[in-house]
Amino acid sequence: MFTTRSGVGPERIVTIGADHPSLAGHFPGHPVVPGVVMLGEIMNAIREMAKEHIEFVGMPSAKFMSPLNPGEPLTIRLNQQGDDAMEFSCTTGSRLIASGCLRYRIVADGSTGDS
Repeated sequence: MFTTRSGVGPERIVTIGADHPSLAGHFPGHPVVPGVVMLGEIMNAIREMAKEHIEFVGMPSAKFMSPLNPGEPLTIRLNQQGDDAMEFSCTTGSRLIASGCLRYRIVADGSTGDS
């Protein structure tokens, strides 16, 4: 679910718990949330915001600046760029975790090539 704060735009907060299956082998003794798990959450947020069936077709940019620890709230902020791209930034508290842009296309029949 998205919330909107004045001057910030739409945002969604998610938390990846310590029991997430991807964490078992992702640095034993000091687990961090893998970038691909964060990208999955970002893609889910974009799908929710688009309110249409979409297929992701590219990622012109993505940077992961800081690790996300299990249990930390991840705030995903989205900014529409034209008709086919969404910029994202992810933070926990005041720390920037990731930023980038995902390109997509609307799929009329609802069947997409991504999962």
